[in-house]
Amino acid sequence: MKNFLLIDDHEVIRTGIKYALLDSYRPCEIFEAFDQESAVTQIKAREYELIIMDVQMPDTNSLGLMDYIKTTREGAKVLIFSMSAEKMYARKFLKAGAKGYISKSAGLPELRKAIDLILQGRKYISEELAAQWAVDFGKEDEDNPFENLSTREFEIALLLTTGKTVTQIASLLNINISTVGTHKGRIFEKLGVQNLIELVELAKLYEVQ
Repeated sequence: MKNFLLIDDHEVIRTGIKYALLDSYRPCEIFEAFDQESAVTQIKAREYELIIMDVQMPDTNSLGLMDYIKTTREGAKVLIFSMSAEKMYARKFLKAGAKGYISKSAGLPELRKAIDLILQGRKYISEELAAQWAVDFGKEDEDNPFENLSTREFEIALLLTTGKTVTQIASLLNINISTVGTHKGRIFEKLGVQNLIELVELAKLYEVQ
C-alpha cells in the first residue's frame, strides 16, 4: 500500500488531491498536514511514496521544510504543487531536492502525469517552464536579481517580504539573530535595495511572492 502526504493549508485543496489519489492509486493511505509543525509530525511518523507540498503556508519555512525532509527521509520524493511563481520557485526547490514543480492552475490530468513520473523515479517540470528555461539558457543571472541569492538568503528574503522580523526569522530557522542580520545585509546589497519596502516592491516586480 502506498502512503502519500499532502502538505497544504487549504483544506479544499487537500480534499481534491486526496480524492484524485484515491481514484488513481488504490490501495493507498493519505495523510495530511497544514503547516510546518504538523508536517514535521507526519514526516517523523512514517515513510511516504510521495509528499505533495505547497510553498506558501502560514508559520512555515517551505525551503527549510524541504531541507528537513531531505535530511530526515533520505530518498523521499517531493512534488511541489503551488500557485507561487513557477519560474522563480521551481529552480530553488528542484535544487533543494524536490522531484517536480507543478502549478495549481494545471489540470488534473497534468497532476496525475507529474505524480506518475515521480513515482517512476523520474522528474517533472511543465512544458511551459521547460520552454522558458530553454529561452533563458545562457543568459546572465542578473536578469533576475533574486537568482543571485543563495538558498539561505532566498528563504530569508521570502520571510522578510511576509513581514517577519529578524527575531522571528531567527526563531523559525533556528539560527542566531546576528546571522539573520548578516544575511539581511547581504540580501539588500545583492538586490540593490535600501529597506523592506523596496524589497517587497522588488519581489512583486519579479513575482517572488
